[in-house]
Amino acid sequence: MTILRRFASYYRPHRKLFILDFGCAVLSGLLELAFPLAVSTFIDRLLPGHDWGLIAGYAGGLVALYLVNTGLMAIVTYWGHVLGIALETEMRRRAFDHLQSLSFSFYDEQKTGHLIARVTRDLEDIGEVAHHGPEDLVIAVMTFVGAFALMFVINVDLAVLTVLVVPPILLVATSYGNRLTHNFRAIFAGIGVFNARVEENIGGMRVVQAFANEAHERQLFARDNQSYQRIKQQGYRLMAASTALTYLSMRSTQMIVMVAGTWFVLHGALTPGGFVGFLLLVGVFFRPVDKISAVLETYPKGIAGFRRYCDLIDTKPTLTERPGARPAPPLAGDIVYEDVTFGYSSERTVLRGVSLHIRAGETVAFVGPSGAGKSTLCALLPRFYDVHSGRIMIDGIDIASMTLTSLRQQIGVVQQEVFLFGGTLRENIAYGRLGASEADILAAAERAQLTGMIANMPEGLDTILGERGVKLSGGQRQRVAIARMFLKNPPILILDEATSALDSETERAIQQSLSELAAGRTSLVIAHRLATIRDADRIVVVDRHGVVEQGRHAELLAAEGAYRRLHDVQFRG
Repeated sequence: MTILRRFASYYRPHRKLFILDFGCAVLSGLLELAFPLAVSTFIDRLLPGHDWGLIAGYAGGLVALYLVNTGLMAIVTYWGHVLGIALETEMRRRAFDHLQSLSFSFYDEQKTGHLIARVTRDLEDIGEVAHHGPEDLVIAVMTFVGAFALMFVINVDLAVLTVLVVPPILLVATSYGNRLTHNFRAIFAGIGVFNARVEENIGGMRVVQAFANEAHERQLFARDNQSYQRIKQQGYRLMAASTALTYLSMRSTQMIVMVAGTWFVLHGALTPGGFVGFLLLVGVFFRPVDKISAVLETYPKGIAGFRRYCDLIDTKPTLTERPGARPAPPLAGDIVYEDVTFGYSSERTVLRGVSLHIRAGETVAFVGPSGAGKSTLCALLPRFYDVHSGRIMIDGIDIASMTLTSLRQQIGVVQQEVFLFGGTLRENIAYGRLGASEADILAAAERAQLTGMIANMPEGLDTILGERGVKLSGGQRQRVAIARMFLKNPPILILDEATSALDSETERAIQQSLSELAAGRTSLVIAHRLATIRDADRIVVVDRHGVVEQGRHAELLAAEGAYRRLHDVQFRG
């Protein structure tokens, strides 16, 4: 009931459309009940009178009712689906907005294909239920009760005989409906696994083919594909059994009514018109059963999808703004880590009691073994994750007291693995500052040394880069990322192994652009290649115990500590 109440709340902004759709559906259902009585009257009263004028007028009235009902059905079909699409669109908007608010720790545990399924396929089925569910259910009950009452008016004995068949039919429909709900939840989970497999395979096709593992990928896909097929077949078996049993019950009832009604007519207990009207009412009486069966087919899909949607919406961001958080003022970039402890889980502490002061405008390089926490230390600064204890301050202000948007707008991040969107080069550079002018975009591209590349592109800045910038080399993608940062122009810069995946020649060229980018900013540089950070104002050595050494390149070499050991390993021979 909680789920249903929550589902019903989405109708509130569309009350007028819901009333129109629902009202027309109810009126159409009432007209359906009137037709069997009209036919009964036609046979019993008009035919014996041989008054063609009255018969023609009565028939004309019936035609008018049919036309009105046709219009009502058209309204229900069109505007009902418009209502379903409106609810689906609103849910999709909320789901997408919520995904933007979830922190890195959520995405660390999720597969892309599962999330895509939740904002696409799941919501399509919810839209169908939003349209058909309430109106079909209410009209089914109304028609059921109305037809039952009219049957008693025509003939009590036949009505009682008909009603005796109803409980077994409803029992069958309900039991299969519950089983279908569980089945469709499994189907939706299977779709998520299926999407994740396809997305992962296509995204990693170069790795797949480089290792000649196409056969292995086919086996993995076949396993997931067959599992999905088995779940769907199970659902279709349940659906087939439910439909067949319902159909058999309906036709059996009609035969019983036909034989019993004939007996009543022959013994004068029922008029021919009443008999025909009663048979038509049996059809109307069982039409709700068809509707309920249809609802029980779509309802499990929609409710299973809505539960998954609610699971997503109810996921609380692990990182939120504090009550009373204020926009950050223009920052100079004086950074203080004060006794910071952090771990990705309670069992996995990465940083313990780290304290560090980085002066405004200073370039500080972080070095150390893999897994020591260099990237984690920098990821805490824009609050991609929250510290477990301690605090981080910029210009004397605790970053937790700043709004996330205002904080992140003043921090630029250039990573080793650059993500480019599948649009144009212009759009990818302009992502650094949305709404930037053409002159600013060109200036940023020039400072990132992209001018020659743009001149050689067929459409210049309007060249489509392909998914994730697949048409560009590693160095070119890195330059685009640097151009974004020039356009963003943040006072604080994080370079997370920005050149480690490049060859030496490209690295030297990119390093010039990075040096220009870092000028006048507080820069945090993570590097494995020590040659790239010799000129840093300060080098901080980090290992699993925290900050173990810091100083300039020459000072650390002379100290013959952890940095000297790293240096000797890289430059031996």
